[in-house]
Amino acid sequence: MSASFASATALLECHGLERRFGGLVAVTGVDLRIDRGEIFGLVGPNGSGKTTLVNAITGFYPPQKGRILLDGADITGMKPYLVAKRRLARTFQNLALFNGMSVLDNIMLGRHVHLRPSVAKTALYWWLGQPEEIAHRRVCEEIIEFLQLQGVRDEPVESLPIGLKKRVELARALVAEPSFLILDEPMAGMNQEEKEYMARFVLDARDERGITVLLIEHHMDIVTGICDRIMALNYGEVIGTGLPREVVANPRVVEAYLGKGQQHAA
Repeated sequence: MSASFASATALLECHGLERRFGGLVAVTGVDLRIDRGEIFGLVGPNGSGKTTLVNAITGFYPPQKGRILLDGADITGMKPYLVAKRRLARTFQNLALFNGMSVLDNIMLGRHVHLRPSVAKTALYWWLGQPEEIAHRRVCEEIIEFLQLQGVRDEPVESLPIGLKKRVELARALVAEPSFLILDEPMAGMNQEEKEYMARFVLDARDERGITVLLIEHHMDIVTGICDRIMALNYGEVIGTGLPREVVANPRVVEAYLGKGQQHAA
């Protein structure tokens, strides 16, 4: 693919993506562009293809058709660990924390993409290994302070309420120092106060750390409040893209969420 195919301002571009599972078409004909510095929302009913699209982008389920460009490079079909090395980090729809470990230890795991283990560093730990470990811990402590997790840094992660667990997952993604962050329903199960905190942290990650964000979320008040643009999916197809207020008013989007009868009743 020629270099001119990639937009100078786009961090992510997807062209004609399709992903099937046997006879089930999970995603088809999806075109997507996310510019640097955007918070881009991805919405749609359950089963609409949102997580499948993200899994295609991150290499978990490569698309059978289409191309994916990240920062101008073609990453179509690239293994997930190689995608992560290109400064892409994500959180998952279901909590993926490690019980039996502390908050700090869970967050430290996010530094794995920057680790350079070697026999020499192990044998000469005090001279080679320790300075590297201190540098990694310094990044983790900075993110702990950024997300206001100081009070629970040494607590076992399984003892935390879901709102704090979601914040720990965000911290683990941020310590990877991504330029592009994918958040898969980061506010699921939260009360209103916890959602507002998380929304603030997402905005701060963009504004203070220069991170571009793809946000999958069902809470439309949050999506319309913090996203620059959004895309709506239904049955794996794009049914609306643009400014949040325009997309949520789109009759196809309203119908996908409410159904025809409810739409007319409303």
